[in-house]
Amino acid sequence: MKLKLFIASLAFGLIILAFNSSCQKKTDCKLTVKTVDEMGNVVGGATVKLYANVKTASGSTVEADLKAEGVSDASGVSTYTFKLPAILDIKAVSGSSVGVGIIKLEEGKSVEKSVTLK
Repeated sequence: MKLKLFIASLAFGLIILAFNSSCQKKTDCKLTVKTVDEMGNVVGGATVKLYANVKTASGSTVEADLKAEGVSDASGVSTYTFKLPAILDIKAVSGSSVGVGIIKLEEGKSVEKSVTLK
């Protein structure tokens, strides 16, 4: 009798564990930045910097630890994945051309942003 109870409890526990682990939602925030020039042409090889500005108690703004940097590929695309939602500034540079933007990352969503270099 005790053996049957043990086996039934074990089976019930395994079923609960299987359902719990398969219900975890994906929380990664994915960002794709596309760099283009003023004519809409793709700009490959642009340095793309993502960073968060934070206001201090004195009222000034500092760059937070949350940041990433990459280089756009031949199609002008660079991709990033963050574990938590955030609002980030974007700065893309290619030669003397610079483009800026801002993006809001949401939990479990993919976001695309086009940055025009001028």
